[in-house]
Amino acid sequence: MQQFQDSLQTQNVLTETTSVQVSIYDMILSGGAFSVIIMSILFLLLLLAIYIFIERYLTIRRSSQTDDDFIDNIRDFVHDNKIESALDLCRRTVSPEAKMIQKGLQRIGRPLKEISDAIENTGKLEVYKLERNINYLATIAGAAPMIGFLGTVVGMIMAFAQIANTEGQVDPKLLSSGIYVAMLTTAAGLVVGIFAYLCYNYLVMKVDKSVHIMESSVTEFLDLLNKPVIK
Repeated sequence: MQQFQDSLQTQNVLTETTSVQVSIYDMILSGGAFSVIIMSILFLLLLLAIYIFIERYLTIRRSSQTDDDFIDNIRDFVHDNKIESALDLCRRTVSPEAKMIQKGLQRIGRPLKEISDAIENTGKLEVYKLERNINYLATIAGAAPMIGFLGTVVGMIMAFAQIANTEGQVDPKLLSSGIYVAMLTTAAGLVVGIFAYLCYNYLVMKVDKSVHIMESSVTEFLDLLNKPVIK
């Protein structure tokens, strides 16, 4: 008898869980066409945020995978006046600092200010490549909650309009159901916005770290050119 009651309770729990899952889906649909459109937009923004984060993360990660001995090898080549060997090493190294130093090596023999300016211009281009599309995450982080709130406002207007057209005494359940259906879009917008915001700040942190590495490598290279052994 006890086993039968336990089994019955388990089935009730499963039934209630399924009912909650279905009710969430039903609440989205019951909000009308506008609610479905808002939720669809938020879902697309979420997919876009995930795509941008993964693509940028992999790009930044590849750019930061530089050989620890890269700048030391460049120093040895320059000391031995093997500029072509240093240039070849830069071409084979896929990293922003390698492209910046390559630009500087191509201008060895010219005034140091000209070399520094060429490296700086190349650095700006490489930073732009790292930061490309990251701002879209900031836009999504700001727009998603606003879009969700718009869905809530419109949903509330529709709910109250439906209540106003109801004859007789207003059923409190009708009012409450209209409110929590409308609030779904705000909750969804906040989820998408928070996710995009966290992704944006994480990628900005990674870019800042890459920029620090680039500046450190370039500083060592320019110090190398300032030594009297370089003609």
